[in-house]
Amino acid sequence: MNATIAKFGHPATLIAEFDHWVVLLRPAQPTLGSLVLAAKSDATAFGDLPAEAHAELKSVTATIEAALRGAVDYAKINYLMLMMVDPHVHFHVLPRYEGERSGGGVTVPDAGWPGQPDLGTAVKLDGALDDVRDWLKGWFDEAAG
Repeated sequence: MNATIAKFGHPATLIAEFDHWVVLLRPAQPTLGSLVLAAKSDATAFGDLPAEAHAELKSVTATIEAALRGAVDYAKINYLMLMMVDPHVHFHVLPRYEGERSGGGVTVPDAGWPGQPDLGTAVKLDGALDDVRDWLKGWFDEAAG
């Protein structure tokens, strides 16, 4: 795994793993169910990923969206590629909703709704990380079939 994946807490934050991608629980939750979708590659530019990684995004994003639909019933979903500090290819995946959502023992409002996500008001999971991770893994297992 690359340094970006390690920085986001792998393996403790691992939700799902694919051939070319990992889905990690984002330790700071601007909305409940916020994830990091990270390429396993050492590529630092999206266009440098192998074609197989791009092709696999179809099934990875379908799984993410089905799982998060069940978990938080989002109204919209944002995929943000913010590779300013962490250089390897990754997206921050933020389910968006009006109000707040609860799961895994935490409640998180979408403070930016209906505008841009408010990353500065993210709820740090700290002691609840394992509970939220396990709760979301259940939704991913269901989405994967």
